Amino acid sequence: MGSPFDVTVAEMRRRTSLKWHTYPDDVLPAFVAEMDVQPLDAVVSAVTGAMLAGDTGYEAGPTSPRGTAYAEAFAGFAARQHGWDVPVERTRMVPDVMLGIVEVVGAVSAPGDRVVINPPVYPPFRAFLEHAGREVVTAPLTAQGRLDLDALAAAFADASVYLLCHPHNPTGTLHTADELRAVGELAARHGVRVVADEIHAPLTVGDEAFVPTTTVIPDAIALHSASKAFNLAGLKAALAVPGPAADDLARLPEIVGHGVSHVASIAHQAAYDHGDAWLDKVRAAVRSRADLVERTLADRLPQARWDRPAATYFAWLDVRDTPAVVSSGADPARLLLQRGRLAVNSGPTFGAGGEGHVRLNLATSTEILTDALDRLTTTLAAPG
Repeated sequence: MGSPFDVTVAEMRRRTSLKWHTYPDDVLPAFVAEMDVQPLDAVVSAVTGAMLAGDTGYEAGPTSPRGTAYAEAFAGFAARQHGWDVPVERTRMVPDVMLGIVEVVGAVSAPGDRVVINPPVYPPFRAFLEHAGREVVTAPLTAQGRLDLDALAAAFADASVYLLCHPHNPTGTLHTADELRAVGELAARHGVRVVADEIHAPLTVGDEAFVPTTTVIPDAIALHSASKAFNLAGLKAALAVPGPAADDLARLPEIVGHGVSHVASIAHQAAYDHGDAWLDKVRAAVRSRADLVERTLADRLPQARWDRPAATYFAWLDVRDTPAVVSSGADPARLLLQRGRLAVNSGPTFGAGGEGHVRLNLATSTEILTDALDRLTTTLAAPG
């Protein structure tokens, strides 16, 4: 196989997940974080083998002989990809990253406590935290999309937890070791615990390396999963990984692991064990898609501004100054849907700093992305 993104619109419309069946067929979807990608053969074989063998029971618990199989597969992957020595025996499996965040936040704070987030950021952060009975406090990113240490210091003054998005979604920013170190010092000074969503960690597409939060902030806890990098969102499983000074996971109830899908765990282990070369092709393809966005916007919509992502497969586009938005004052995502029949994520849903922005999914074929960019530039370049 050439690129894992050698797919057609017809092939994608035969799939039944959210991305290709939220809108009518005349709308091209470029929003939700699903990749238009052919699956990794090792995952297909592992899941098929499990089904043929009837291996569809419950996931092994943490005290069973196979209770660390997922963590061991992740540890091997993390060592190869990030040079990270994962503490396998101290990890805990959780149903998925967001439910894992809720459980970890619950272990390090009390109902009513304040949790800090950095908008513009993944919208479910706020929804899940509020559902868990926490008050959300914001420390917006800087205009350059970096962590604002002054804003964090002010927010930490009356908070218990900091929910860090690393790599950051939607901006694609990778936080540096120095930034993480400064965050850790601030958090320690204010008695704030750091919980990091690191689900996009394998998807580094720039020159910067991913730095695991727990290697810099000793009492941090990070959440990882193969679901984003290997397009396994429908096969839910994840891992909570503690820093060397974090002992909170030992207090999580045993029932937390009951929501983990055993077949999902098998799929994720296969991805971690056998997916390095496939992932290299995915990252190379995302880089080439970013090149296409850069060329197209420069040629056809120079009023749009963006920074190439250092990680993730998103383009976070500032289109406030494009003719259609300036003349209409409308939300650009709504304009693109109504006039261009293109579905992208609306910037304001990510919180402060998202106004006038859209998030475009790059994880697709060149042909599909070219169509998306044609619709985007044609719509936003036309005033009225």
